[in-house]
Amino acid sequence: MSSTNNQASSASRLSTQSLVLTALMTAVTCILAPMSIPIPFSPVPLTLTNFVLEISIFLLGWKKATASFIIYLLLGLCGLPVFSGFSGGVGKFAGPTGGYLIGFIFLTVIGGLFAEHFHWKRSACTVGMVLGMAVTYAFGTAWLCLQLNLSFTAGLFTGVIPYLPGDAVKIALAVAFGPVLKKRVR
Repeated sequence: MSSTNNQASSASRLSTQSLVLTALMTAVTCILAPMSIPIPFSPVPLTLTNFVLEISIFLLGWKKATASFIIYLLLGLCGLPVFSGFSGGVGKFAGPTGGYLIGFIFLTVIGGLFAEHFHWKRSACTVGMVLGMAVTYAFGTAWLCLQLNLSFTAGLFTGVIPYLPGDAVKIALAVAFGPVLKKRVR
């Protein structure tokens, strides 16, 4: 009987820990994502959103990282100022950066699946995050081109190419520090 109680207590703690970490990463996203740097030639600002998502993959795994980001999106849809530039509401999804918001879901799924499938090897994590960002860029660029009536090439120069160096640094930092944070949190 005591063994059963210990197992139930352990499962409850793990569940509580998972919920707390998921809520914490949602809160971190809500705090850091609105802090953005506008770029004069693009409606797409520099943000830390993808960096937070990449770190959340290490701390939560792909399912909970995705859930955390979807909760963040729902908070923003309700009008809370959690999107870039301290904005919120449905209008942000309908605007030029809406495709990136949707695309980030794929960053957590693809990056996380690669990380988990390949047992958190740094090279696999890097590949998964690069592929996840590529899908994010695809959604973001397609929506940006549609919203601003841009050619695909113009969309790439407006919403992707200027961000590649910074996003590469964010992936490198996440892959370097994510495993360390994961060990410390566990």
